[in-house]
Amino acid sequence: GDSSVALHAQEEIIEMKDVFSVKLKRRRFAGQKKGGTLLGITIFKCLNKEENKLTDCAIHLNNLSEDHCQSWFRHLKEILNGKHLIEVDVIFISIGNIPKSLKVFVNPSSHKREATHIYYEKVAPLFKLADIKTDVTVTEYEGHALSVLKECELQAFDGIVCVGGDGSVSEVAHGLLLRAQIDAGKDTDYVSKPVRAPVPLGVIPAGTTNILAHTLYGIKHAVTATLHIVMGHIQAVDACTFSTPSKLLRFGFSAMFGFGARTLAVAEKHRWMPSGQRKDFAFVKTLADLKPEECELSFLPLQILQEDSHEDRITVLYLGSKDQWQKIQGHFLNVSIMAIPCLCSMAPRGLAPNTRLNNGSMALIVVQNTSRSEFIKHLKRYTSVKNQFNFPFVETYTVREVKVQPRFKSGPDAKENACLNAEGNYPWNIDGDLMKEASEVHVRVHPQLIDLYGVNTDDLENSQVTCNCI
Repeated sequence: GDSSVALHAQEEIIEMKDVFSVKLKRRRFAGQKKGGTLLGITIFKCLNKEENKLTDCAIHLNNLSEDHCQSWFRHLKEILNGKHLIEVDVIFISIGNIPKSLKVFVNPSSHKREATHIYYEKVAPLFKLADIKTDVTVTEYEGHALSVLKECELQAFDGIVCVGGDGSVSEVAHGLLLRAQIDAGKDTDYVSKPVRAPVPLGVIPAGTTNILAHTLYGIKHAVTATLHIVMGHIQAVDACTFSTPSKLLRFGFSAMFGFGARTLAVAEKHRWMPSGQRKDFAFVKTLADLKPEECELSFLPLQILQEDSHEDRITVLYLGSKDQWQKIQGHFLNVSIMAIPCLCSMAPRGLAPNTRLNNGSMALIVVQNTSRSEFIKHLKRYTSVKNQFNFPFVETYTVREVKVQPRFKSGPDAKENACLNAEGNYPWNIDGDLMKEASEVHVRVHPQLIDLYGVNTDDLENSQVTCNCI
């Protein structure tokens, strides 16, 4: 009202589902930390930008009345905290999905050792702005997050956050699900029907490939991942159990046996190399030494009778008996078992583009023995939009369970095989984490076993945050 310039009347609508914080706006002198002249309130909202990217923006509302500003501030805070009901056309809605307390794990060794910088420079300020309390553990060794999760008071947190690469996320997801089984009194040596994780898991990408983050958000962008957590966007996701006949190995989302696992094994032996150089070296060396694995695959195929997407959860009805196992035996260059699409910058369509995050199935992708040149053609297809499975030596199945039984070589190759497999173990790549196992590995998918902060990339364009109707 005090402007000497004639302004055009302009109306802007701010939807409360996009707001994650509100602050009183004051003018303070240099060095002054408290008090100051009240100018109004500032509303912080989440803004959708191009290519799935989210950003935050501030909207300043000016008013010099202390009572007026305090009233607006108090009511908006109550709405954000879910304590206030808004009447809209006789329907009362409550908004308050923002987590209030988070347990955070930061892996300082991820990728270019940038996870700590990413967290304190990009993530922590947004958590502070949203008044989210955090308890931070900077991991010091492999398995540190797992040991902390086994002991910490999970009920004190609304969610768990991991800042790191695929290996770090895999460890935290496994620890969270393992803790759920322990709390439920389950036998953790054999878990046939696991219970769901008690709190959601947030993934802040700070690794090299960041498959889970790409699958959830469509891009590697720490601010986007943080804002999904801050806004309380939750996506139910399928998870797998990887077991031997005698014990549970771990919980996870995807695995590779053969080329994908041997490449990771070579990379792990050359940890002294820079991350990017190490992965390139491992890829080239494994390709140069390309040899098939002899094994037997048993699997339960999945036939989808009906998909019922009720309340954003997909229910899959199965046809056929649980005992209708199928078997294939032979020499395979690579076997992939994936419950999620596994997007990354090197595979924009995903390593398993025909599966989804929560449809209760896994993709079994089998690459039969073929020439090195044909195998390279298959690998190159992952980087393009062409069908990477359109080769006579590639077979794909939609399954519920898979058993992989390696066959040790005999005859002239036995000595070479023993050198490749120290202690008689075959390498497995489970969510970017190296495991070695000699016996049969049994993989089961468990529908919607864990909630992740994020939005299914298949539905990003149509995604909306739904308020709880009362």
